[in-house]
Amino acid sequence: MRAVVQHGFGGVEVLAVETVPDPVPGAGEVVVQVAACGLNHLDVMQRRGPAKIPGFASPHIAGMDIAGTVVAVGPAAGELREGDRVVVNPAVPCWKCETCLRGNDGFCPDTRVLGGNAPGGYAEYVLVPALNAHLVPDHVPLAEAALLPTIWTTAWHALSPVGGLREGETLLVHAAASGVSLAAVQLAKQLGATVIATASSADKLAFAGGIGADHLILAGADTPSEQVVGAVREATDGRGVDMVLDHVGPATWPASLFSLAPRGRLVFVGDTSGAEATVPLEYSFHFGLKLLGSDPYPAREFGEVLERYWRGGLVTPVDEEFPLADAAAAQSRLEERRAVGKVLLRP
Repeated sequence: MRAVVQHGFGGVEVLAVETVPDPVPGAGEVVVQVAACGLNHLDVMQRRGPAKIPGFASPHIAGMDIAGTVVAVGPAAGELREGDRVVVNPAVPCWKCETCLRGNDGFCPDTRVLGGNAPGGYAEYVLVPALNAHLVPDHVPLAEAALLPTIWTTAWHALSPVGGLREGETLLVHAAASGVSLAAVQLAKQLGATVIATASSADKLAFAGGIGADHLILAGADTPSEQVVGAVREATDGRGVDMVLDHVGPATWPASLFSLAPRGRLVFVGDTSGAEATVPLEYSFHFGLKLLGSDPYPAREFGEVLERYWRGGLVTPVDEEFPLADAAAAQSRLEERRAVGKVLLRP
């Protein structure tokens, strides 16, 4: 089969389209012919190096968000059959350790991540545990299903199980045209929250408004945090927001922290702009602020989020599609932060 193989760390020049052996399913496994694979910033970060996920090894096939058709079924693969249309949960716990058996599989120390530290969807075929393959309803195109796994489950886990967002509250979301943020805006509206969104350009702000954001703030990399905080305070009659979802990191951290109302929650789930941020302790404890790291989602939530999406009313816009041979160009578009919506590979 053809696959995009990463050799070492660096620019897009470390990616090469190669012919590699077809996967063969073992017990409890299926082979999926990839119809589409959604890109994520982790693909870019792991290409640049150092690796973000333990167990990463080169050569590597990236691609966490996979949808396609089952073409081979190993023994003990449950009810899956050849021809089934599926979308894949990329997180593969061991299901044997004490952590997994207690229902905390998100913390399994032996977790494999398809496209992270195991071969992923930048390929014509991918080997998948049967437990991780979820049926896609007939009315949902496979290309749309491939947009869902990472951004929607990450956003839902951060907003609800971790952050406890409730009806009537106000949420601030940064980089509103990015994947996790576009999911968060729509999920927050479903939960009955008011959403304030920031974005770096007028077209991205228009996009955020189109998917439900109530208040829009133009804020790029050079926008002073005080300006963002002032706009948030104006939109909330001086009070601040109940929750911030921050997947950017140090670049937006001060604006996130100082935009919170007393006893507000800052839920953080990414570090695309750096690995460390400063917390003003006196300010934080004086106003009773809560800093909540959003941990890995458990497998049960993956299915729950899919069912929420299948019911309708949620959209995942595609920014641009690329053939497998143009994976480098696809990553470049994501890396340059020009994308409005998700970038998709079509093997």
